[in-house]
Amino acid sequence: MSTVIQAIRIPAWEERSAPKPHIVYRIEIQASVRSWQMWRRYSEFADLHVELTKSTGAPPPASLPPKHALALFRSSTNPALLEERRAGLETYLRAILSSKDDRWRESFAFRDFLGVPVGKQAAHNVGGPSQFTSSSWLDEHQDLQARVRDVRADINRRDALLDNGDISGSHQANVQAKKKLAGVLTRVGVLEDGLQTLAMAGLSEGELRRRTDMVARLRDDCEKLAKIVTVARMTTRGIGSAAERNPASETDRDALMGSSSGMPGGFSRPVARVFGQAAQPRETEQTRPLDDHGLLQLQQVQIDQQDMQLAELTTILQRQKQLGLAIHQEVAEQNEELDHLSGG
Repeated sequence: MSTVIQAIRIPAWEERSAPKPHIVYRIEIQASVRSWQMWRRYSEFADLHVELTKSTGAPPPASLPPKHALALFRSSTNPALLEERRAGLETYLRAILSSKDDRWRESFAFRDFLGVPVGKQAAHNVGGPSQFTSSSWLDEHQDLQARVRDVRADINRRDALLDNGDISGSHQANVQAKKKLAGVLTRVGVLEDGLQTLAMAGLSEGELRRRTDMVARLRDDCEKLAKIVTVARMTTRGIGSAAERNPASETDRDALMGSSSGMPGGFSRPVARVFGQAAQPRETEQTRPLDDHGLLQLQQVQIDQQDMQLAELTTILQRQKQLGLAIHQEVAEQNEELDHLSGG
């Protein structure tokens, strides 16, 4: 994990009232590609210290600030003492991070305490055991969603560069999108395997089902993007059909598509549909470089995306139905209880 976590800070603390008044410390963790924060109580630091000592056979390189410093005072009236403890806790974590001996920072207890997503570790240890906490699993899923958005942005940039005539830049953007997508697919597999570990650790059946659906949607998004990065737009690599490398001129396309004025030879081609208003065939920037095969693939991708959205809507409606039935059952049971009490 030393190659993942670059810096740790505890810049602030705050007092919370629920479930009873207590102090929490904000830990800011900076990694190579992202940063996040965790809120921890002093008692959680103490538990971490005990676990690290027990699991590694030796205490960490720094000691925790003493607990008795605040024992006789109300924390809300002693900001100076709280500030002293904040600095001591920050020193404690930094000592573990910077120690030449990595046994403490590589332990599961330390990773779990900082909420390090397993995907960050998996990038350096693909195929290793996946150890997730419930919160770190959600962090990893959120990070993968951001990576999917990055792939979409690269695809859009690829298309924009191609439209501007920058074939080399378009090709590089497409290659970058493929590389990112390959990394995402690997991490999705690790995320999926992590659900089995969480299930054995006691994750509820309903939550397990919800997270399984989340992984399925993420994998579907990746598969659709995989098709998009390979569909047509092959001009970025100087290959493809003659139609892709040398698209027809606007004049030729207008002649081919026709207009209301008619066609050569005095024949008029009807443009009205059997039902609805008349519609002219229209070329778009997305379809312009495609041949028949590319158009068919693009259409299939769009159909698959619509099917995926419909499946998501179906899942939502089914859950709403189950919720409605559960409410109905609960109301019926409450009514029976009321009738029983009234009759008694």
